[in-house]
Amino acid sequence: MAKVDCDKESAIAAQYHISKYPTIKMFRNGVPVKKEYRGQRSVEAIHEFVKEQLKDVIKEHTTLEEIENLDENKRNIIGYFEKKDSEEFITFTKAASVLRETCDFHAVIGEAAAKERVNGDNVLYRPKKTHHQDNMYTGPLSTYEIFHQWAEDKCIPLIREITFENAEELTEEGLPFIILFHHPDDTSTVEAYNRVVAKDVLSERHSVNFLTADGAKFSHPLHHLGKTQNDLPLLAIDSFRHMYVWSQNAKTDLEKPGLIKQFIADLHSNKLHREFHHGPESTEAPAPSVPSSDEQPSQPDLGQQQPDGSHVQPQEHQQQPKEVRGTDPPESTFKKLAPSRNRYTLLRDEL
Repeated sequence: MAKVDCDKESAIAAQYHISKYPTIKMFRNGVPVKKEYRGQRSVEAIHEFVKEQLKDVIKEHTTLEEIENLDENKRNIIGYFEKKDSEEFITFTKAASVLRETCDFHAVIGEAAAKERVNGDNVLYRPKKTHHQDNMYTGPLSTYEIFHQWAEDKCIPLIREITFENAEELTEEGLPFIILFHHPDDTSTVEAYNRVVAKDVLSERHSVNFLTADGAKFSHPLHHLGKTQNDLPLLAIDSFRHMYVWSQNAKTDLEKPGLIKQFIADLHSNKLHREFHHGPESTEAPAPSVPSSDEQPSQPDLGQQQPDGSHVQPQEHQQQPKEVRGTDPPESTFKKLAPSRNRYTLLRDEL
């Protein structure tokens, strides 16, 4: 275990988007786990949590028949190995440790796995609600990075659809949502969203949740943003405090290089919130006006002289009051779908 003084180590705090204290994050094999620890801050509670994390997450089976009866409501990764001390099984174990919250890992070892090991150790992925539609891993089992990337892509789709059934689960992960609201029959925009996320912002998958939402079903969040189904498709961020609408056209601008990456960066830097209140931030100072050599500097228009010798400026020169935005961005609507306040969640003040 380690502790970080985020006031002194501001770069580390920014890297992992620490915005409240205390925050307890867990890393497995150098990879931050999406779900933060949200239990009690007592020695006993943290000790029990650590013990739970150290348990073996691979479920061993002694017959192939047991593999036929796995829970179809889970994403399952199944490995067939000659022995437990092999490099291949160690790779499998490391990946299972990192992805334990998103997939169930199963193993058949030794003679019981012989039928499935005709060409050596073998790993399959079984999607939810399927039986004989397993996907085989074809890469090297001895290389952890390659196998982990394959398993992560299977266990955690890069872009997920948010529904009323899974909203609580997604919210509990504690990551801001970047949501593409779309018409149910608009597949082309969804495909473009998948392409640009995979190409330009893959590195952000541990800091935000990339989601799609049926704009017909989630009409309330649209209304909350001052939008209707006629405005679809549109992209928005829900930070669990406020919602921000992407200023670009989601139909035509999704794949323009750098735009979505900047949208996410502006969330992390709080620029979205600042600009909502104060308008777009200036990137450069205006160039001063320099009169040419044949021009005389103009005299200031002092306006009409008053009896006491003072002057009244013309109306066009009088300082106008700055526009003040008296409201916050729209509040988060998806935080209302989070777990109950009767248990410890991201909604509860940790200070």
